[in-house]
Amino acid sequence: MEQLFDAQFMADFLGSSLRLSVPIIFAAIGGVLAERSGVFNISLEGCILGGAFGAAVGTYLTGSPFCGLMLGITVAGSVGIMLAMLAVGLGINQLVAGIAINLLMVGLTSYLARLILGGDATSTLPGFHPIALPGLASIPIIGPVLFQQDILTYLMYLVVPASWWFLYRTPWGLNVRAIGDYPVAADSAGISVPFVRTVCVIVSCMLAGVGGAYLVLSQVFVFTEHMSAGKGFIALAALILGRWNPVGAFLACIFFGMSDALQLRLQFTSPDVPYQLFSMVPFLASLLALVLLSGKVRPPAAIGKKYVRGGK
Repeated sequence: MEQLFDAQFMADFLGSSLRLSVPIIFAAIGGVLAERSGVFNISLEGCILGGAFGAAVGTYLTGSPFCGLMLGITVAGSVGIMLAMLAVGLGINQLVAGIAINLLMVGLTSYLARLILGGDATSTLPGFHPIALPGLASIPIIGPVLFQQDILTYLMYLVVPASWWFLYRTPWGLNVRAIGDYPVAADSAGISVPFVRTVCVIVSCMLAGVGGAYLVLSQVFVFTEHMSAGKGFIALAALILGRWNPVGAFLACIFFGMSDALQLRLQFTSPDVPYQLFSMVPFLASLLALVLLSGKVRPPAAIGKKYVRGGK
């Protein structure tokens, strides 16, 4: 307990929590956008993996992390196009389509990484490093935590309020929410339901891809197979826990990030205990949170349903 009153311990713990939360936050905000438009984006896991793979390959080939970031977003965007074609265009069950894409990305990224990276797969890649904001970074405890971060974390600071503003303070966001709740009314007002859903799904996957790129360019600086490690599914739990609101999803992601940081601390302080037990902590936390709030959340009314003009 005395560690809770140690400033350095709290700064390290909160910093770890934030860093572990960032990829989940990008994916959760993307998931909110897609599901607000009425499309389940179960493929967030595959998008994170695709973003990480693209970031690694782009950085490896060009030596520039910015090029790697762009390629990561492009790969994740192509996943979004695939999901939009299957779920929105062809009307395939959205859950089945998302799971199929996840399985595809696991195999495809593993194969292509071995093919492209080869013997350099374990080599350290250039990436983004922390940038201290003058003045703000010197604030005790929260300064190093919030204002001595890399460029993608600062981007996350902008994405969360911008997504909230888009959904709740712009006519475009109103259209997205209307399509997710009552697409017939939106269609009657002249809004193209398939077009808006397609755009939302693609942007959703691109945001999740930024989360994957963060893993490679800001955390580990190397691509490994299956490195998404369930983060896409935790992001799905976060957006549900956050009631499909960007700010709520952000807070839920911070909670899961703190759970992940806690399990790492437990592994370090209890080396005799199998680490697999501690690795379950974030997933148990997400499960417990969803169980405690079961029956208290209402998803968009038309989510998961293909809209056919004139259909019932």
